[in-house]
Amino acid sequence: MNNKHRFRGITFLFAAFILSTMVACNSSNNQLIGSWVEPIPGQEDNIQGFKLEADGNASSINMSTLKYESWSNNGKQLLLTGKSIGNGVTFEFTDTLLIQKITADSLILNRGQGQWSYVRQK
Repeated sequence: MNNKHRFRGITFLFAAFILSTMVACNSSNNQLIGSWVEPIPGQEDNIQGFKLEADGNASSINMSTLKYESWSNNGKQLLLTGKSIGNGVTFEFTDTLLIQKITADSLILNRGQGQWSYVRQK
């Protein structure tokens, strides 16, 4: 095999890898779109969580001091960006959460020793 054909083969394999990675990320993003909620600790009759929109916008559900604004998915990580508001001080943040498991109606996220289990709100 000459170098010209070898280069074409490598280029094709690289393009196929990039395309499959993009499709996998898009599929994962589509699974994440929607509203995800959990019981509020100590107030199990109430829920809190976040809404992820297809355009990358995010919003908080029943969390007045934590305002999500945007989100992205970096492989197995969910990145939530927003503002924390409390005691007259507001600061911007990005939460990087490991996607432990996702199904059509459940989402389990980890960060350090913390784990959160969400259900899709219909």
